[in-house]
Amino acid sequence: MEKQKLPNSTVVLILGILSILTCCCWGIIGLVLGIVALNLAKKDIALYTENPEHYDGYSNVITGRVLAIIGIVLSSIYLLINIYMYTVLGEEGIKDFQQNLIEKIKHQQEME
Repeated sequence: MEKQKLPNSTVVLILGILSILTCCCWGIIGLVLGIVALNLAKKDIALYTENPEHYDGYSNVITGRVLAIIGIVLSSIYLLINIYMYTVLGEEGIKDFQQNLIEKIKHQQEME
């Protein structure tokens, strides 16, 4: 009997990768993608543990799960940083910070 591929193994891997790549989109997109990947991975792991001889693609599920966890952690950190910046500095403070940073970069480029 030929082994079947786990139904969500490729999807979990892709969502895990995307959760890392999109963690800097305010932290929300990466967080959502990571949570969805973890839920799909949980279902596939349960399916695989029932009949491991019938399914293939378990390594993709485990890899995608690890990537999703990393993406969730990075997205959470980035989201917390954004919340902190808006609560402490406010929108005007962030704009001033960005303007000062741009001026420093321009000054350094002129010095070179």
